[in-house]
Amino acid sequence: MKYLSIIAILSALLFSCNSPAQKSKPTENPRYEVVKTEKQWQEELSPMAYHVLRKNGTERAFSSELNNNYQPGTYYCAGCGTAVFESKHKFDSGTGWPSFDRAIEGKVSYSEEKQMGYTILEEHCATCGGHLGHVFNDGPKETTGKRHCINGVALKFIPENE
Repeated sequence: MKYLSIIAILSALLFSCNSPAQKSKPTENPRYEVVKTEKQWQEELSPMAYHVLRKNGTERAFSSELNNNYQPGTYYCAGCGTAVFESKHKFDSGTGWPSFDRAIEGKVSYSEEKQMGYTILEEHCATCGGHLGHVFNDGPKETTGKRHCINGVALKFIPENE
């Protein structure tokens, strides 16, 4: 009888840790400063930007104009306008997506994602939760060693003098 009580308590704890609140999507997460409904996001973003930023999609490699942009300036989240990357940290990774060796500190949040048996680090705007891309450990060794592989459609570039 004592063992049944212990099993019942452990089962209750196990299932209580899997609450619906933990399954919330970034768009519904109240920890973000900018929170909108799915309908609002769909109305404000292009279909591809919505697919990437709100549904964790990926744009086709080499499809973004920002991939080959090396003007001085700042890259902002296309969803909410938060500055997330600086052009001085951009490099050509040869992957077909804009790549940076670091994000602006405190402006990006991270979560682990399982894909085909591998764990990868997913990158989100820390203000609105928009999916930006992923972080890999194959970036420039002379700087951070990181490659922030970012969907161009998730970014808006503003040149330095504007």
